[in-house]
Amino acid sequence: MTLVASIHESHGATFETRGGVDVVGHYGRPERTHRAVRNGVGVIEHGYGVVVVEGEDRIEYVDNAVTNAVPTEDGEGAYALLLDPDGRIETDMYIYNAGERLLLFTPPDRAEDLVEEWRSKTFLQRVRIRDASDEFGIFGVHGAMATEKVASVLANAGAPEPELTFVRGSIGGELGVTVVAADNPTGEEGYSIICRAKDAEDVFEALLHYGNPAVPLGYQTWDTLTAEAGTPHFDTELRGRVPNVVGVRNAIDFDKGCFVGQEVVSKVENRGRPSRRLVGFSADDLPESGAGVFADGDSVGEVTRAVESPMREEPIGFALVEYDLDTDDLEVEVDGERVAATRETLPFVEGGARSLRIPTYSE
Repeated sequence: MTLVASIHESHGATFETRGGVDVVGHYGRPERTHRAVRNGVGVIEHGYGVVVVEGEDRIEYVDNAVTNAVPTEDGEGAYALLLDPDGRIETDMYIYNAGERLLLFTPPDRAEDLVEEWRSKTFLQRVRIRDASDEFGIFGVHGAMATEKVASVLANAGAPEPELTFVRGSIGGELGVTVVAADNPTGEEGYSIICRAKDAEDVFEALLHYGNPAVPLGYQTWDTLTAEAGTPHFDTELRGRVPNVVGVRNAIDFDKGCFVGQEVVSKVENRGRPSRRLVGFSADDLPESGAGVFADGDSVGEVTRAVESPMREEPIGFALVEYDLDTDDLEVEVDGERVAATRETLPFVEGGARSLRIPTYSE
């Protein structure tokens, strides 16, 4: 549930539900907001779930479960996956080492199940796990001028670098915040601003109005920005799929010890290539998720997500296709008919930064 509904409403927000929580869909004319972010800076209220893991064995416990190495130093973060025993993605997450606790940012509908599952498997390990989603406000600051924006509002700290590191500071000398350098999901500079839930309204107002002005953005604009940047989403591209297939190599440490699902991931990696891969495409018309993809008249895959790109001024999207597909000339199904499509190199739009989550493969 949004923590700043009244502020969103004052800006003309239209709400929608994603992952079981209410978020802003748009504020009217989302394509205009899209261009404002590409040229300036925008602020979004994120609907993350937050899991807190405390106790002496917190790092070891989480590290044994997830695909990437858990950061061991305060101020460090990592992007990771939790897999089932068959190697399929149950959730993605950002893991931040905040000293005596780990903060895990998950899709909103995954936090409660994750807490319940992990609590049942603690055995003799000294850990405490809880769902803290209601305790934090989380805002994203993204755009060509995001670093200048953060510098203009943040006191007692500078903008953190590199990606997924964080610093603690304040806004206006009173509002304590943590500022995380994002992994560039929009293809522009970006930061996550974390605050106490009770401070969320004041922090959001400050991010919009202090220093360099910013526009509020909703999830429809987030969808188009991240698509242009080549950033997969959990619900459309990752959920239930083997990570090698969707190219999330940045979330896997192939040299670390065992984790759930590692045997499958390692087997596919040692084989050299998965059966399918995630690619980008542009098309003459906008297909829906699940639409068929064809090459030389044969079915070769399916669309996972497609949007109208404000910068390209055409439909773009992601598709899972046969790994060895050797043509860029495709067709996608739209309203029962096949329309021309072209395989594209990611990202679709070159911004001021490169998303660290662009699908990559070992070839």
